[in-house]
Amino acid sequence: MKSHYVSDLQDGQAVTSLFMVGAKEIRTSQRSGKSWLELALRDRTGSIPAKMWDNFEALAKTFEADDVVQIRGRVKLYNGQKEMTLEQIVPAAMRDYDLSDFLAHTKCDVEKLYADLGAAVAGVKDPWIKKLLESVVNDPAIVPKLKRAPAAMGMHHAFVGGLLEHIVSLIGLGRSVAAHYPELDADVLLAGIVLHDIGKIDELSYERATNYTTAGRLLGHITIGTLLVREKIKAIPGFPEPLAILIEHLILSHHGTYEFGSPSLPQTREAIALHFLDDMDSKMAAMRTTLEGSSGNEVWTERNPALHRALLRTDKFLAGENAAGRAEATASNSAQRAASGAPRNTGGTR
Repeated sequence: MKSHYVSDLQDGQAVTSLFMVGAKEIRTSQRSGKSWLELALRDRTGSIPAKMWDNFEALAKTFEADDVVQIRGRVKLYNGQKEMTLEQIVPAAMRDYDLSDFLAHTKCDVEKLYADLGAAVAGVKDPWIKKLLESVVNDPAIVPKLKRAPAAMGMHHAFVGGLLEHIVSLIGLGRSVAAHYPELDADVLLAGIVLHDIGKIDELSYERATNYTTAGRLLGHITIGTLLVREKIKAIPGFPEPLAILIEHLILSHHGTYEFGSPSLPQTREAIALHFLDDMDSKMAAMRTTLEGSSGNEVWTERNPALHRALLRTDKFLAGENAAGRAEATASNSAQRAASGAPRNTGGTR
């Protein structure tokens, strides 16, 4: 039974608990020649680096990355960051743990997300787009993957159910944007929202940890998704070819630039809208992960790898500014009273 989670660990804390091994490496200092075992230990709340300095050589051969181990160690701060020094590592048997303790998961109700997706598809007016989307979101071979797939390895929504959360978030954004810009075809935009990342159900594997599949490495989710949608379109007799091209263009162009992997640049209203909505939702989700994962009273977070910058925790910043402002105002009022000869209120009675 897991007793401690990464997000709760504090400096100086003694820890005996289960963790999944995210990375494993034996390192050697060039200066001293001393070797140590370095691990990344993770659970559903985050990851923490860990080191074992002694008697690790034989032990390191008993487990691999993505295995669950029982560790005993202590948390410490190193260069301002938490890490663990390990005293013991014991491989855990599958009967001793629940895999869900180690996989980050959407905080949303997956069945509610899937129902929201279904309701959006049911509201499509264009009969061809509706048939296409229904053939995807109701496919028994796709649905289980769609409910579990992450939206990325680490950039955004990188957790079980992340893809579905991302799609449903975009559906809400898309409604607002389509209402604001009536020249957009709301059904075409919705098709792009639902299908733009559908290739990720087969680009990524996500049973014990998120990794790329062989197809994902060789083809990427844009190609995988385009091929999947093309097959679905071919299975619908009479599907208009121009509409098929527009929908495939949404998938092929949604990354926005060649530099970021789009085979095509967005060249329709709906493609432009999809790209910027997708970009905004992914960046806001990346910020949310970093800000929610920060602990303590620091005003600045660690560097966000997706955005290539640290982030300001505005709640802490404003609280600090308000506290400083109150202290300054109090000092100013006291000085004014002293200058005017007014008696100082000591809080006592006479």
